Amino acid sequence: MMVKIVSLFLIAMAVLAMFGRLRLPGKTGMTGRKCPDCGTYLVGRGPCPCKKGKGS
Repeated sequence: MMVKIVSLFLIAMAVLAMFGRLRLPGKTGMTGRKCPDCGTYLVGRGPCPCKKGKGS
């Protein structure tokens, strides 16, 4: 009984791993706003950390 449960769990994890590797056409990786100066992705509405200390 225990072997059956473990094997079903491993099969389910393998199926989930296959769906995790699935790439849909037209969908790219990380998309979002980028800082024009340093190129890092901007999270939130505030200014980029590279510009934060230069305003004062």
